[in-house]
Amino acid sequence: MKTHSPQETRRLGERIAACLRAGDVLLLYGDLGAGKSELTRGIAAGLGIPGPIPSPSFTILNVYEEGSLPLYHFDWYRLESAEELYEMGMDEYLGGDGIAVVEWPERCPEAVPEKHLAIRITAAEDGTRSFALLPQGGFNAARLEELTDETAGD
Repeated sequence: MKTHSPQETRRLGERIAACLRAGDVLLLYGDLGAGKSELTRGIAAGLGIPGPIPSPSFTILNVYEEGSLPLYHFDWYRLESAEELYEMGMDEYLGGDGIAVVEWPERCPEAVPEKHLAIRITAAEDGTRSFALLPQGGFNAARLEELTDETAGD
C-alpha cells in the first residue's frame, strides 16, 4: 500500500482501524518522519477518538479511552530497558481490552508479544510512503483482506 500525503496516511490508518479487534497489537517500524504518528492518528480517528493525538515521546504511553475501543499508544524510542515497561504495567495494555500501537518496537524487542501486526513504513524522497502489513504469531490476517495493495487515497 502507498500513500502520497499525511491525509492519505491518516485515511489508511482509519481503514486499518476498521479491521482491528480488542487485544490487537500493532508494531510500527520506520525511520524518523516515516509516518508512524500520522498512521496512529488515523487509527485513533477510525476508533472514534477525537484529536489531538501527539506522539508519546516523553511519556512512553498515551491512553485514549473515548473511542469504540481504548487506544494505547506507546513510543519506546527513549526506553532504557524493558523493565521500565513492566514497571508501568505494560502487560495490562498489550493484548488487553483495547488496541495497542507501539512506535519504535525495535528498541525493546524482548517486550514484543508474539502475536502482533508489524507495519513497516518506508518513506521515499518524493513524499510517498509504502506500508507493508505483516501479521505475526497467529494474528488474524483474514481481517486485513479488505485492505488492498492500492493507494490509501483511492
